[in-house]
Order: sequence, then structure tokens, then C-alpha cells
Amino acid sequence: MTSLETLIKRAGPHITPAWEVALLFPEQGMWSEEEYLHLTNQTSRLVEFADGVVEVLPMPSERHQDLVAFLYELLLRFARATGGKVYFAPFRIQLRSGKYREPDLVFLRSADDPRRQSLFWAGADLVVEVVSPDDPDRDLVTKRREYAEAGILEYWIVNPLDETFSVLERRGDVYAEHGVFRAGETASSPSLAGMTILVDDLFSV
Repeated sequence: MTSLETLIKRAGPHITPAWEVALLFPEQGMWSEEEYLHLTNQTSRLVEFADGVVEVLPMPSERHQDLVAFLYELLLRFARATGGKVYFAPFRIQLRSGKYREPDLVFLRSADDPRRQSLFWAGADLVVEVVSPDDPDRDLVTKRREYAEAGILEYWIVNPLDETFSVLERRGDVYAEHGVFRAGETASSPSLAGMTILVDDLFSV
């Protein structure tokens, strides 16, 4: 069931959605990049875009946000020490013409990287996603493929469903596992020298 169908079901048979508002926007598959960027500048919701189709992502849970906050603080300290830059969602990166994602965290090793732009970044050195229970394959399969195709060197997947922390590094056009780390282990980064994460600390937040 789509998020729209869920909302309609919850609203009940006597509540009519504001279809007139929906008609102000393009049909799915007909959105332009300019219309998508305008929409996301008007809302704090996570909205992603691929080839004319917009996808509104579910609001994150408190647990999700705790995990993102932990890693953001870690990456922020690293960025300040090394001259990098890190942001948290909602913030867009362009994977290619016609495709935008909003990772939970995005990182560039240099604040002077030309991919850093005000409306969106045209890529990143590292992206982080916390797996959402509504559609785990979006983070585990779809985005793994997309981020590798976009040339992003490293992808961290935080999975609260089984409490694993996966560090993927790009080899050729695909990601290979640098490591899948669990309780009692210390994760490391193949591209950020000296970066380590205690898995127990991450999942105890």
C-alpha cells in the first residue's frame, strides 16, 4: 500500500482529500528538475526525485534520528579537523541529471570541493543511510546501486533492524564490503584515515 493510500484509509470514508491542491502539481513521470527543486525548497519533508517521479519519504522515528545524530557528531568532529564538510537531511545530492537523493548524511573531504553547491551537492565522498522499516530494500539494494553508479567512494548503511553497521567501498562501478560490523566490534573507514566507530556506542544511543 502506498503512503497516499494509507492516508486515505486513515481519513475514513467521509473525508475527501484536497485533490485540487494535488492538481496544481505535475503528474508522476512529468516533473521537471526545476519543479522538483522548487517543491523541496517549500517543505521540510524528505522528497527524492528520479526521472520525472517524486517520492515523499516517511518521517523518521526518534530512534532513526538518534543514530543519525550520533554519526553526524562524529563526522562533524572529523570534518572540522580535516577541512571537510558534512550535512544531514533534508539536503539533496544530485546523482546524475534527473536523479536526486537525500541521504541521512553527506560528507565531502574538502570544503572547497567544486561539487559543493548551495541548492544541492553534485556528488559526495561519503553518504550514510539509516535503514527505514517501511522499505529496507530502498537503502540496502536500490541506493547501494545508485550511489555506486554515481561514483560515491563510500557508503555506510546503519541497520537498526539487525543492529549491523555496513561500510561499503567503491571498487570499479559497484560497492564491495569493507566490513559488516556488529556488537563488540569497531568499524573503520577505508577512505577516512583514523575514522573508527564503536558499534556498541552507536546502537546504545
